[in-house]
Amino acid sequence: MSEIFNQNNKNFEINEDKCTKILKCLCLDESEILKEGSYCAQCLLQLNAPTIELTNEALEVLQSMFEFIKNDIKSAFEKDPAAKTITEVLTSYPGIKAVLLYRVAHFLWLVKIPFIPRYLSEVIRELTNIEIHPGAKIGKNFFIDHGSGVVIGETAEIGDNVTIYQGVTLGGTSLAKTKRHPTVGNNVVIGAGAKLLGPIKIGNNVKIGANSVVTHDVPDNSIVVGIPGRVISRSKEQIPSIDLQHADLPDPINNILQKLELRIKNLEEKWINESNSLTMQFFAEGSGI
Repeated sequence: MSEIFNQNNKNFEINEDKCTKILKCLCLDESEILKEGSYCAQCLLQLNAPTIELTNEALEVLQSMFEFIKNDIKSAFEKDPAAKTITEVLTSYPGIKAVLLYRVAHFLWLVKIPFIPRYLSEVIRELTNIEIHPGAKIGKNFFIDHGSGVVIGETAEIGDNVTIYQGVTLGGTSLAKTKRHPTVGNNVVIGAGAKLLGPIKIGNNVKIGANSVVTHDVPDNSIVVGIPGRVISRSKEQIPSIDLQHADLPDPINNILQKLELRIKNLEEKWINESNSLTMQFFAEGSGI
């Protein structure tokens, strides 16, 4: 069965037997695609691609893409003392490769190119074991150290100068097609294995300890540790712009136990003193056995 379509005042016959369902037909608009339910390889060969109108967000991303890529590479040298040369960073750092390909995929996602952005994210995952959805928004100076097992969801938003380590998940907790992934502020360090779940907000200047599970908002200038994550304020002390001391974190459970131990010791000493005082008073009054 064949049908006649008119494109740019030109009729061409499309045979359904020669159509493929791998790529979206570029000579049909979305309503016709849904109606016809076919994907035409012939149109791809004739390069009848529709005109793409760039949104302001897409233009901004395109204009800043090379600056972002330069900053991403620079951050590898600033945040990893093992980095030696640009060639080594570009070829041997999975986090850098993942972020660079993500920048391209994200731009294609914004201009609504079908299939290719998600395929690029799949290529990234196969090459680096890092999964970044092309719909995620990531700021400049972003660095993934080691990177194995990192997952960043579709509606996740990450600010500037953020460093994350292997095994980190920015995951969703809802099936609704709304904002369902975390928003991370600027100047944040997320330790290895940490899980940030749901549409929570992580403030600026925050450090999240390894293997923490964070399910609630985190204020600025805080440290988060534990399962579930517990917030420990730093009294407005700002973390340095490059802070790799993600193992130098307080232990709130240990702190509580130490306070309880000190309190018990004080109570025991008080009881002993009062007991001795009563004994002395008893014998001073001439009482005895």
